[in-house]
Amino acid sequence: MKKIALSVVVFLICKTGMAFEPNDTAKIKILFLGNSITYAGNYVTDIEAYLVTHHLDQQYEIINAGLPSETVSGLSEEGHAGGQFPRPDLHERLDRVLALVHPDIVYACYGMNDGIYLPLDVDRFQKFKDGINWLHDKIIAKGAKMIHVTPPIYDELKGKKIGYAHTLDTYANWIISRKVSSGWEVVDLHGPMKEYLNAHRNIDTQFHILGFALAEDGVHPNEAGHWIMAKSILLYMKEKEVESFPDIRTAVSVIPNGEKILQLISEKQHLMKDAWLTATQHTRPGMKNGLPLSEAKAKSKVLDEQINQLIR
Repeated sequence: MKKIALSVVVFLICKTGMAFEPNDTAKIKILFLGNSITYAGNYVTDIEAYLVTHHLDQQYEIINAGLPSETVSGLSEEGHAGGQFPRPDLHERLDRVLALVHPDIVYACYGMNDGIYLPLDVDRFQKFKDGINWLHDKIIAKGAKMIHVTPPIYDELKGKKIGYAHTLDTYANWIISRKVSSGWEVVDLHGPMKEYLNAHRNIDTQFHILGFALAEDGVHPNEAGHWIMAKSILLYMKEKEVESFPDIRTAVSVIPNGEKILQLISEKQHLMKDAWLTATQHTRPGMKNGLPLSEAKAKSKVLDEQINQLIR
């Protein structure tokens, strides 16, 4: 019998009260939901690569079902995507995703698109809160563990949408408040990203330098931004040592072939995210058609075998 990663065992027992008896075929399924930031997937890949290289016997499957442009509020600005289509709404596809994946744990990162890049508005904020509450109830009703992830920061210096940073501050603070008011499980990555950006901007100001960013367009984090996101989630999963690693490449270098393992996990995640999205019949135009799920899983299994060979 394979051993499950210690962090996942601690997480499941302490956070869910569930005891799992893994076997050679059963895997704990961890589903990530979100918008284009999640679909890009760097932080999801970083999390899997860290767990694989720091827990050499692992028994879980990490599934990325992020969809670009998506909201949980159901809102869309006029002329989105040049007027080609409104923003996709998680309400339209969630049931199909859950029916196909059957996750044990769900991490959901929404908010960046939900305020429609406008200053804080009471009605839009309520739509966001309603959507998050709906998502929480749906996941719990399916018997899965729901982990809410605060939205990444919006950088007004780069993105130019004045007032939107405050909107996302407000959305993030509301999600965090639900830890106390409703006992929700919450990962705050908004705060660490904001702190990191402000610290580096202060250094830039002292040396009369401009240009540091975690997202060049104000929205989509670069590699450093995704690593902060991954670290925040890994710290929530009791991976305390992750704090000492400045980037994922340093983190995976703790074992031989770590860099190659990271590359293979990235390849697998890119393969599978399109397959999952296609299989769940999302309705967003302009997305790459993934392989049939059975074919993608067969290719993924080959990649997993290569990873296991490198670990041994």
